Amino acid sequence: MAKQKFLEAGEIVGTHGVRGEVRVRPECDSPELFSTLRTVYFDAAGTRSVRMKARPHKNVALAKLDGVDTVEAAAALRGTMLYLNRRDVKLEKGRYFICDLIGAQVIDCDTAAVYGECTDVTHTGSNDVYHMKTADGKEILIPAIPDVIRDVDVENGIIRIFPMLGLFDDEN
Repeated sequence: MAKQKFLEAGEIVGTHGVRGEVRVRPECDSPELFSTLRTVYFDAAGTRSVRMKARPHKNVALAKLDGVDTVEAAAALRGTMLYLNRRDVKLEKGRYFICDLIGAQVIDCDTAAVYGECTDVTHTGSNDVYHMKTADGKEILIPAIPDVIRDVDVENGIIRIFPMLGLFDDEN
């Protein structure tokens, strides 16, 4: 499974003030994580980079991009997606980029039986939920908790789970 080098970091959704700051809606976990970045990219290929300083502000990040010094220049960037280089982000143990989970095989940690494929991840207040599609097209929601998710092998595209009672159908 080839990993994308450049990932969506956030979308410019507006301006802030008159000196060229932009409001960015983060696509990368949180405004706090976005604010740790020093370089972002205007394209998914990473060919156009820009240095920036950012800070969290409520549910967005306020960013000052080098060379963007007026409210008009900032306004012209509205709707622009900014990308990050994955090497610039150090994830804590047990944290993953969602794009690395999508498409991973979900298998039983004891029997290696294949249950399906991870199709999405939803953030909830207490834990993430992995969406899995079975071979017959049924969607199963898997709580991303240590009792269920036993191992994530991003390199090989495998999520090993312990299927707790009731995870599949309404079994006792």
